[in-house]
Amino acid sequence: MSGVNKVILVGHLGKDPEVRHLENGVNVASFSLATTETITNKSGERQDLTEWHNIVVWRGLADVAEKYLKKGKQVYLEGKIRTRSWEDKEGVKRYTTEIVADTFTMLGKKDDGSPSSNPSSTKSELPSASDIVNSSVGEDDLPF
Repeated sequence: MSGVNKVILVGHLGKDPEVRHLENGVNVASFSLATTETITNKSGERQDLTEWHNIVVWRGLADVAEKYLKKGKQVYLEGKIRTRSWEDKEGVKRYTTEIVADTFTMLGKKDDGSPSSNPSSTKSELPSASDIVNSSVGEDDLPF
C-alpha cells in the first residue's frame, strides 16, 4: 500500500500572493498562511498558538490566487507537503518545506479579510478556486 500525503488547512493569508510568470508560460503563486489554535495551558490560561505555512499554487490556481486572495483573507485549502533543496550563493545546501495546494476555497465575508462573526455564514459568496478553474470546461469539451 502506498502512503498518503494530504494536508488540510484553514487560516489567514500573511501577505498578498507573489506571482511569478515562468518562461514556459506557467504561473506560480506563493504566500504565507497562518493557522492558529487555542489551547489551555497548565495554569488554566487560554493561549493562542500560531503556525506559519509557506503555500505554493500553480497554473490556473495561481491566476485565481492573484486575482482574489489578499493579506488577511481566510481560506480553506488542500494540498501536499513538499520539501525541496537548492544551493545558495555560497554553495551551502538549503531546504524548505512548503504546502503545494491543489484546491482552495475563500472563506469569510466577501469584502473583509477577517473571519466572519457568524459561524453559519463562514463560506464566502465568491466561488471556490476549483469552480473558477473548472468553469471554462464545457460539456462539448469532454474527451469521451
